[in-house]
Amino acid sequence: MTGDGTGSRMHTGGANPMPVDEAALRSLVAKAVAADAEAWEHLYRRSYPRLFAYARRRLSSDTAADDAVSETMLRALDRISGFTWQGAGFDAWLYGILRNVVLEAYRTDGRVTPTGTLPEQLDNGATGPLDTLVRRDDHDQVRAAFRCLSSDDQEVLELRVVAGLSADGVAEATGRGAGAVRMAQSRAIQRLRGHYEGLGRAD
Repeated sequence: MTGDGTGSRMHTGGANPMPVDEAALRSLVAKAVAADAEAWEHLYRRSYPRLFAYARRRLSSDTAADDAVSETMLRALDRISGFTWQGAGFDAWLYGILRNVVLEAYRTDGRVTPTGTLPEQLDNGATGPLDTLVRRDDHDQVRAAFRCLSSDDQEVLELRVVAGLSADGVAEATGRGAGAVRMAQSRAIQRLRGHYEGLGRAD
């Protein structure tokens, strides 16, 4: 990170964050509020992989995604004094900022460019109701089914499975109700399964 407490451009590889338990995260955030540069460095390195993965799937290049994450952390640095734990937590707060940054990039570019590819986490051992699909031998067909989903369906699955946010966290990040998020997730999974089975019948 640079001397102003924001992240320098780098790729940390993969989309798994540096492990930090809840108590340690709260401690880091408290130090970040107090302008502790080392705490910001740790938060940046912890958050970068998943934030980058989310942005990269929606923007046209690695550079654009990296810029979006950097802008997100700059805004987080500027707003951290107003952050509270009354919402869905620090990660949901960050994703809410990143989502706005990405939407601004869409408006600037005049287009939307999500890749529509299956997130690595869905391809390599997701848990819950996605298991039956993602553990199939024909991962190409699962990827093709994922591309058939709307951008809203893709986003809710990414935020729940890839980002690891709770339904409350996704609700906070997207400005929706938690109940609506749970319903959207259920419907997205049903549509994913339907697309998968439809592709199988087409073969």
